[in-house]
Amino acid sequence: MTRPSILPDILQPGLRLVFCGTAAGKRSAAEGAYYAHPGNMFWRALFQSGLTPRLLTPQEFPLLPQFGIGLTDLAKRHVGNDDELPADAFDVPGLLSKIEHYAPGALAFTSKNAARAALGTAVAYGLQPHRMGRTDVFVLPSPSGQARGHWNITPWRMLAEHMSVTSR
Repeated sequence: MTRPSILPDILQPGLRLVFCGTAAGKRSAAEGAYYAHPGNMFWRALFQSGLTPRLLTPQEFPLLPQFGIGLTDLAKRHVGNDDELPADAFDVPGLLSKIEHYAPGALAFTSKNAARAALGTAVAYGLQPHRMGRTDVFVLPSPSGQARGHWNITPWRMLAEHMSVTSR
């Protein structure tokens, strides 16, 4: 029996940008909302980088398509930190299929770990040298409070600038 997704994908045709995390955190799973822990910088980073016109709350995640943004995770059926996930948690073929089907303008991984797992190679923050089909690929510092030592909004602002240039 297949376990249900912890959080629903927010995917549809015509999105400018899709964010991909590793898995729902415990707080997000409990609240049924992406990036729900108060220490998580995701929602602030969206607003501070200019990707959304106002600061959204985690419970407003279903509104993101109004801004051309979607959400998914590599491990849709697991909860927890990266180091707590089983080795087979990441569904890379599933992610590739979703990106091929929906063909957003860009896919942004919200951690190096998720990007490495999906791309199968070492990554640096920012725009990646290869695409997934027609989709640009970005790697961003994790917004998780547990990754605060690696936090830097600059790659998020670079993503927002890239999105404004490519949508012209």
